[in-house]
Amino acid sequence: MNEILNKQPVQRVKNKLKEFDDTLEIVVLGSSARTANDAAESLKTEVGSIVKSLLLRTKTSFLLCLVAGDKKCSLNKIKKIINQKDVSMANANQVKEITGFTIGGVSPIGHLNKIDILIDESLKRFSFVFAAAGHPNSIFKINFENLCKITNGLVKDISE
Repeated sequence: MNEILNKQPVQRVKNKLKEFDDTLEIVVLGSSARTANDAAESLKTEVGSIVKSLLLRTKTSFLLCLVAGDKKCSLNKIKKIINQKDVSMANANQVKEITGFTIGGVSPIGHLNKIDILIDESLKRFSFVFAAAGHPNSIFKINFENLCKITNGLVKDISE
């Protein structure tokens, strides 16, 4: 457990959480939270309350989309919102290079680079949501309003 908390990507998330609200904590799970279903099972919560952090690529930049675990990210909706024709999922190397996290542990905060963030409005239906904290076995719990504040994300209908 301590070796996970000591990993540099997890430390970046922890630092951001503490800057924002020192009551927010990272929880290390006994099992993987690599997928929304895995995380929901480990936490005994609804799959929709799991935040999927998906990095998308446009012709000129990257965009992080925070989507409810029971929804799919809609590339068509995102293309309209950002007024771009060419939007696709970033590959694993791009995810690591841009965010500093590996797939399965991508956090909504603590990125290596500044990234614009869109937040799926369907996450509003939950009192609390759970997001990856820099490692596939680590998460943090936060309410929707604070997720919006800590990420400085724009809330939009980006799922289907």
